[in-house]
Amino acid sequence: MDIDRPEIVAEVAAVFAAYEKALVVNDPDEIMSFFRHGAETVRFGIADRQRGWAHQLAWRRAQPPLPPGRTLSETLITTFGADFAVVTTCFRYPDDPAVGRQSQTWVRLPEGWRIVSAHVSHPAAGAPH
Repeated sequence: MDIDRPEIVAEVAAVFAAYEKALVVNDPDEIMSFFRHGAETVRFGIADRQRGWAHQLAWRRAQPPLPPGRTLSETLITTFGADFAVVTTCFRYPDDPAVGRQSQTWVRLPEGWRIVSAHVSHPAAGAPH
């Protein structure tokens, strides 16, 4: 199996960047276009969890925008073959010293690259980063 073929990493980097843009501008429908449309799609958030695309869409539409100034660091894209990838990244906001963490599992489907599982965490105040 080929791991981290440059052209596949570049494809995933492009869809991840488009996802992040939709997240920052708070476009729920665009955000959800990056998730696999199915009951098996799972997202664990900071204080929430959704199972299934429809559940996540309803949750996403009810959410306020992210705080301004979100930045990413330590983004790592690892691909396995041509159709499977894991993306991990850290995020922070200007007025918060805590560093959040995010991971996504991406799969190439007939409709394109889609997230099938996502996890977001943010340490509690005072927790080590």
